[in-house]
Amino acid sequence: MKKKASVKWQGGLEHGRGKVSTESNALSEAPYSFNARYSDCSGTSPEELVGAAHAGCFVIVLASELAAVGLTAECIDAKAVVHLEREASGVSITRSDITVSVSIHGASNQAFLNAVQAAKSACPVSRALKADVNINVVVERV
Repeated sequence: MKKKASVKWQGGLEHGRGKVSTESNALSEAPYSFNARYSDCSGTSPEELVGAAHAGCFVIVLASELAAVGLTAECIDAKAVVHLEREASGVSITRSDITVSVSIHGASNQAFLNAVQAAKSACPVSRALKADVNINVVVERV
């Protein structure tokens, strides 16, 4: 399975502007800029998108883990905070904190906690954030 996204950027670093789009049109030319990334200006940032991907992936995997033990949550609400920090090697994503609120009945606390831990381990975005992911870059100069 492959999912696609694109960014079109115009201008320099600090005053340039971009637009982020996804193949599904879930994001259709969402504004993106240096200031949106490093301050509280409007627009999205790579870290915000990673957080959305991480929270979205986690809830789907948690629902799957709960279903595997015969449980269904009424509601799963997840929020992710992605930390971007300057290190000696450059700016890095150093952590992603997920806060999850779940409304579920009929589940023992242990079964629920086991499902949460299994989701943390099985979530593809969690695994990608922990691992070295092969990155291929193809350049077309126009």
